[in-house]
Amino acid sequence: MWQTIDNIITRTSDFVCGYPLFVLLIGGGLFLLIYSGFVPFRYLRRAVAALRRGNDGREGQISSFEALMGAIAATIGLGNIAGVAIALSMGGAGAIFWLWVSAAVGMGTKFFEGTLSLMYRGRDSRGELQGGPMYMIVEGLGQKWRPLAVFFSVMGLVGTLCLYQSNQLVESVDTVFFSASGESMTMLDRLVAGVVITAVVAVVILGGIRRIARLATRLVPAMITAYFLLVLYIVATHLSDVPAVFAAIFREAFSLRAGIGGMLGVALIGARRAASVNEAGIGTASMMHGASKNSEPVREGFVAMLGPLLDSGIVCTLTAVAILLTGDYDVEGVKGLQIALGAFDAAMPGIGGYLLFGIVVVFAFSTMFSYSYYGTKCASYLFGADRARYYNWFFLAMLVVAAVIPLHTVVGIIDMAYALMAIPTMFVLIRLAPQAKRALRLYLQKHR
Repeated sequence: MWQTIDNIITRTSDFVCGYPLFVLLIGGGLFLLIYSGFVPFRYLRRAVAALRRGNDGREGQISSFEALMGAIAATIGLGNIAGVAIALSMGGAGAIFWLWVSAAVGMGTKFFEGTLSLMYRGRDSRGELQGGPMYMIVEGLGQKWRPLAVFFSVMGLVGTLCLYQSNQLVESVDTVFFSASGESMTMLDRLVAGVVITAVVAVVILGGIRRIARLATRLVPAMITAYFLLVLYIVATHLSDVPAVFAAIFREAFSLRAGIGGMLGVALIGARRAASVNEAGIGTASMMHGASKNSEPVREGFVAMLGPLLDSGIVCTLTAVAILLTGDYDVEGVKGLQIALGAFDAAMPGIGGYLLFGIVVVFAFSTMFSYSYYGTKCASYLFGADRARYYNWFFLAMLVVAAVIPLHTVVGIIDMAYALMAIPTMFVLIRLAPQAKRALRLYLQKHR
């Protein structure tokens, strides 16, 4: 019975996350990038400057910087380490090039997400101002489109469950502490680990968005710095091999050795992993940016577009270079953290795996904190703000479940939910793009 369900999930996910997701995110994102006049490349300095400005809005829950750090806490996590390893194992070095393409395109998409999340905010059942695709749809397109908002929220309840993070965190414990002695975690061991993870997450998420935002602003910059230094050491000790790594990325991205179909397959894998890494076009980040105390939507859009640059552009590149320099990614089946941990341990025998494990733990937990907020937003829209808190208990219970189910099942469920969340998100972004572009023109005139 379970095997049949598993096969259905995997096959459906492979179809939905193939050409349909590629056309939707890359094609739609490319349209938004061109339509914006290549905003991410022309106004990158403005985006950095926007982070230094204080917030002047009277309504909202957090600052723009906290919104960005909260959104990045969700995206910079296991996807940047295990996700890159999965992309390499499935598509080879060439998949990284297409992940870069997705990052560049995603910056344009995130600009529209951040801008429109403030332009079209709505109020929950308590009268508190909220943002996200469901509010963009209803406030921007009208009540007749509410079924689409409901569809996004339902998919969001699944896509934000952090099954992947819990599963891979347990996998990292197994790899670092059990596999080294030739053993493997039993089902009971995995269950206990899942309960411990859940208890830690509960302490934070039950404190609400402000506690999550405060923790994210402290954890994210510190962990990115630590990870950068770790990879910098690996690069420095393998400096002569670095040119060959980048040559392999570009060569295999366009290699026709396996035919056009093989090249497209590599592109699809890169785009699919990018969707789970930078989440541009998925709609999650707009829920965080929609909580910002910012009176200028375009400025929020500038801040939002920095996300893909940091996660897919920088952190994923660090992971890819480290694995390509020292790791063995040509493995059977779907493998994630095992490949990354092996690569870091090979680069720094005896301590590399433990150092990466420490960073992985923080990345995984920071992601879980932000995702719980996203899921609560979706629950609030569907069931009312007073009932939304019950979603946290469901979220916590599913962390335990995720600890004991296979990785390929987890990847299938989350990838499919993300793809289905992207449909209403990209639809509303493209429909409301003219309003965002008009706001951009007025903003530039005002701040010329």
